[in-house]
Amino acid sequence: EVIGDLSARQASITGIDNRNGSGQSIQAEVPLAEMFGYATTLRSRTQGRGSFVMEFDHYAPVSPDVVKAREQVR
Repeated sequence: EVIGDLSARQASITGIDNRNGSGQSIQAEVPLAEMFGYATTLRSRTQGRGSFVMEFDHYAPVSPDVVKAREQVR
């Protein structure tokens, strides 16, 4: 369910590691604009057990589909 939510946020999953029976660690690249409100969603989907860390990796061009969607919101 967490991976599905990340995918819906345009994530690119780069790795999944098991954590000695205590869960999984998921590495992903996600646009910053898609991460607002993620802490609340993650806690909800993991019954309060999930946590996350963000760090800047790189700038990337925005896809034309995203640009069109943002223009329609205005």
